[in-house]
Amino acid sequence: MPARLASLALLNLALLISALGCGDDEGPADAMDTGGDTRAMDTNATDTNGMDATDATDTSAIDTGADTDASTASWRSSLYPDDWTPAFTVDGAFLHDFSYAGAFQGERALPFRDGPIFDVTTYGATADGSADATAAFQEAIDAAELDGGVVRVPAGDYRVDGVLVVDASGVVMRGEGAASRIFFSRSEGMSDGAHLLFRGGRATSQARPLSADGQARAQFVRVGDTDGLAVGDEIAIGFRITTDFIERHGMTDTWVTFVDQYKHMYRRTITSLEGGEVRFDVPLRDEVRVSDGAMLQRLDGVIREVGVEQIAMSNANTEDAAWSLNRAHLVRMEWVADAWIDGLTSFASTLGDGEAHVMSGGIKILDSHRVTVQRSEISFAQNRGPGGNGYLFEVSRSNEVLFADDVARRGRHGFIQNWDHGTSGVVWLRCQSLDGQSLTSRGGIPLVGLSEFHHSLATANLIDSNTANDGWAAVNRNGYSSGAGHSAKENVFWNHRGASIRSFQFGRGYVIGTEDVEVFADLEALDLTGQGRGTEPMDLIEGEGAARTLEPSSLYEDQLARRLSAL
Repeated sequence: MPARLASLALLNLALLISALGCGDDEGPADAMDTGGDTRAMDTNATDTNGMDATDATDTSAIDTGADTDASTASWRSSLYPDDWTPAFTVDGAFLHDFSYAGAFQGERALPFRDGPIFDVTTYGATADGSADATAAFQEAIDAAELDGGVVRVPAGDYRVDGVLVVDASGVVMRGEGAASRIFFSRSEGMSDGAHLLFRGGRATSQARPLSADGQARAQFVRVGDTDGLAVGDEIAIGFRITTDFIERHGMTDTWVTFVDQYKHMYRRTITSLEGGEVRFDVPLRDEVRVSDGAMLQRLDGVIREVGVEQIAMSNANTEDAAWSLNRAHLVRMEWVADAWIDGLTSFASTLGDGEAHVMSGGIKILDSHRVTVQRSEISFAQNRGPGGNGYLFEVSRSNEVLFADDVARRGRHGFIQNWDHGTSGVVWLRCQSLDGQSLTSRGGIPLVGLSEFHHSLATANLIDSNTANDGWAAVNRNGYSSGAGHSAKENVFWNHRGASIRSFQFGRGYVIGTEDVEVFADLEALDLTGQGRGTEPMDLIEGEGAARTLEPSSLYEDQLARRLSAL
């Protein structure tokens, strides 16, 4: 057997063993409310705004023969020429504009917010870890929620025996770096919970059906009327997971969990209204069909400008406690916009067994948009077993989220899109996925745990300039969990370093520029797990072994520079 096929066979065997022991890797899907009624860089480039799907042009056939000798002159992807615009298309292949990811769409730099200071020690928190500081922290948060402000956590050790909740806009928790340490001790009732929760109101209104299909890469949809809508409104465009939608993706008898459920696919901000046309800030990532019950809703419950900055946290506990729970996260943000986590680090808590930092999950972004998670490091999950545990940086049903310069170490899945349809426009920039370990049971032999697209279809996301010594996967996960099926479509691996990439994406996927990476994308190759089933054609691969000479080195940063220069 050729060396490449032998390597693929061994990897498939390892993944098959891991999959057989995974069981249900997810939690129950949150019910989607259908309502009753019902920005840090400055460079230069060209105008890419205002492109509609009808502007796209086909040019010459794709040239996949980019120079792969890393010692030669620089090269560009055939899909990203010097004069690239978001409409550029070659034989139906194209790269989305990923530049909108992050708080304020990358147009503002940290610190994003200042204001009155609410010092937790003023409210009675002791900085030696000797007493429960839950009440003091929550009182400071409640005071900041009145008009916005900064909850200051001075250097010291703080024990929090409860949970902390932020449910109003304008609240930032700010420490003094790794010297500000919070030990969360609670385990009881923490399955599907978070010790620090930022929570919007999940309210929607002004629901109306689309009057025409929305097109991929368009920045508008049409409705019967726009009464009750205004420029600046946060909206969601979505549709039902109809049997027709499922059949179009070849997922009959696989996508069974969400049949006929309405999903918010694209969270956007209205930029103009004219007649029945609603224009918005970020292009659609895929078509939106009237026949699937597509509609537009205003999002009324979103909280904005909330964040965590320069602080260390741990919720590690006893091993018994950690393995008695599923999906207990350190921090969760849900129903938020223009939010951020900057410089959050985990540490080994004295409350836990051994060197563990977190019981199960680290950071989770859920039902949100325009969020930045940067310069953060989450390590060593105690529970890395089945049931959705050990996910260190997790994103679900969210749009335009930026993970930048983050490190995930020794989780089941370091970086992961998980659970349900509706994740798009997410960027992982210069992130490191290290030493992923998946356990099939408590005390089991660790298997390699990949960063990956995990459950249901995630469309148009970017893995940019990342390093992964464990690997990344974007595949058909078939019936794993509750019918994960196709996990990825039109996602891009750009300038990637590390172990392996498995790219079997539905329709089209892209692997452009790798270094020391074994790429598995050949649908004709041995595939014991069936992860390439129904993903034809083979994903486009350019520049294997030539990441060092790829221009630009970061697709996201170059696209952002182009867009900002036109503002």
